Amino acid sequence: MNANDVAAHWESNAETWTIYSRAGHDKYRDALNTPAFLEILPSVARLAGLDLGCGEGSNTRAVARLGARMTGLDIAPTFIRYARETETQAPLGIDYVLGDGESIDFPEASFDFVTAFMSMMDMADQRQVLKGIQRVLKPRGFLQFSILHPCFVPPTRRNIRNEAGEPVAVEIADYFDESDGRIERWIFSSIPQAERARLTPFAIPRFHRTLSTWVSMIVEAGLTIEAFGEPMASPEVAQAEPVVADTRIAPIFLHIRARKL
Repeated sequence: MNANDVAAHWESNAETWTIYSRAGHDKYRDALNTPAFLEILPSVARLAGLDLGCGEGSNTRAVARLGARMTGLDIAPTFIRYARETETQAPLGIDYVLGDGESIDFPEASFDFVTAFMSMMDMADQRQVLKGIQRVLKPRGFLQFSILHPCFVPPTRRNIRNEAGEPVAVEIADYFDESDGRIERWIFSSIPQAERARLTPFAIPRFHRTLSTWVSMIVEAGLTIEAFGEPMASPEVAQAEPVVADTRIAPIFLHIRARKL
């Protein structure tokens, strides 16, 4: 599977994804993953940042509100259209660009930092992406990205629940299977069942890599890892949003920050 195939899948997802994520159905993102990501993000005030795989711009806007001058890049035209419409209605100084993360078309040393919220595990050639990021970062600039945790969300994963329906363990398999472009089909679980039945599930191309592969790709790109994060829902968050309670058993997300020296 190549970048054009990836683009076609994400364009097919973009309309439904935007409508329902903006309606509050992306519980993992809103209740846990994005807040945890921003908590470990270094100060970005007055810095120039690139958000890679920005989608409809929700997280790009969150970083811009911290004072950064943001550019958002995404491969799906519908995502970019929604992001630009929102920028017009509530300007934050964000420039949204339609483009491919595998061929980042910006001059060398353009950005102080790059973010990528849950996008890089869906890119076909992550080595090429990381090399491109290293190229557009200024000296001492950093990349911070989140992905599905390669150790606990490999191609095969199943929650094990008790009689009350509470998660108590996780069953995983195929950790070493780095097959490219496996399509996962799902829809936000908090959408009412009757409504979900009328929707076409998302088609998500996955490019799973082991943890050791991720580390080696980052190092090969000329970046130095300086922080890991494995967000876990607090008891209060898990009670308020039970869908994220399984992150108290094992992490679902991995956050990595790496710096160009």
